[in-house]
Amino acid sequence: MTATRVLVLNSGSSSVKYQLLDMRDSSRLANGLVERIGEQSSRLAHTPLATGGGSREWTGPIADHDAALKAVAEELAKDGLGLDSPELAAIGHRVVHGGKHFTEPTVIDDAVLAEIERLIPVAPLHNPANLTGIRTATALRPDLPQVAVFDTAFHTTMPEAAARYAIDVETADAHRVRRYGFHGTSHAYVSRATAKLLGKAPEEVNVIVLHLGNGASASAVEKGRCVDTSMGLTPLEGLVMGTRSGDTDPAVIFHLARVGEMSIDEIDTLLNKKSGLIGLCGDNDMREIRRRIDEGDERAKLAFDIYIHRLKKYIGAYYAVLGHVDAVAFTAGVGENAAPVREAAVAGLGSLGLAVDDELNAVRGDEPRLISPAGARVAVAVVPTDEELEIATQTYALVKKTN
Repeated sequence: MTATRVLVLNSGSSSVKYQLLDMRDSSRLANGLVERIGEQSSRLAHTPLATGGGSREWTGPIADHDAALKAVAEELAKDGLGLDSPELAAIGHRVVHGGKHFTEPTVIDDAVLAEIERLIPVAPLHNPANLTGIRTATALRPDLPQVAVFDTAFHTTMPEAAARYAIDVETADAHRVRRYGFHGTSHAYVSRATAKLLGKAPEEVNVIVLHLGNGASASAVEKGRCVDTSMGLTPLEGLVMGTRSGDTDPAVIFHLARVGEMSIDEIDTLLNKKSGLIGLCGDNDMREIRRRIDEGDERAKLAFDIYIHRLKKYIGAYYAVLGHVDAVAFTAGVGENAAPVREAAVAGLGSLGLAVDDELNAVRGDEPRLISPAGARVAVAVVPTDEELEIATQTYALVKKTN
């Protein structure tokens, strides 16, 4: 029997998201979420898609990631999809930070684990949780290939002119200070899916990808390769996000420390968790912000205007970086569902060939679709992202190649 299944694991600090896919047809067999790991009120929600059975959910104490993954394995086993199945080819792990070293999916061994651990200082919230998931999964199936798919990998093709900050080179190199970018699996998937929507190969098109969720990032993709992206050393740089400030004068930090007498930790919390949309208007849900705007709320309107202003600046900047643009693709929670955001982002950019058709923009759906007028010089698209499928695809391709 040929093993064709891939289990995708996304281990957060207190959660595990998972999907089991059959790579013969990229179908989903099961998915689920374990959250609030380490609490008495931990929750596991599991959906067996292959059997057509209903979702199952339970709450109770789940002490750690080891217990969480064992609980996931038990739920999968109830549907005949257990981790001991000979049809399971590999486990693919989302790893947020791969630095400069990891430019593609990688079979995990001790050396890979050590390098992911060495990168913890530049990804202190994410890489430790990713490592925990890898080690737990390896203990459960030590005979199975474990593959790391890195959020940063797609962006390693950026030229040095885009990747370096203009600070002292020796200092930057000593402390690994450079622009890495994130959401790479999403940008890779969406840029290829956009090319397919246009009936072309990825190497034939230039695409600006706008991944707009609670975290948000933009990328300039030239002939299938990323040449610039908005996030930098950390996911804080770039667009206005749900709770993150995005681009900010670095001197703001010095000012808040000296004049505001705030500690480094307080400033870190401010910029990462109390800024962006929630800092501007108290809400980080775009639906709620639009509702408030409709009711005449000026603070919500200002937050929306700042969000769009930054987004529009990046569209223009990446248009200049690419020189020629075939498509602008919106993706992720806000990008896929917030028609007013898409409309406002390209408003006034007709001279660049960008426009949306009101009726097409208002349509909701799960499939990639064009929302630009017929004959538009630059296609504007909505392309639902699928990071789990991207991770599974990369994992399975690597395992087949290795075998």
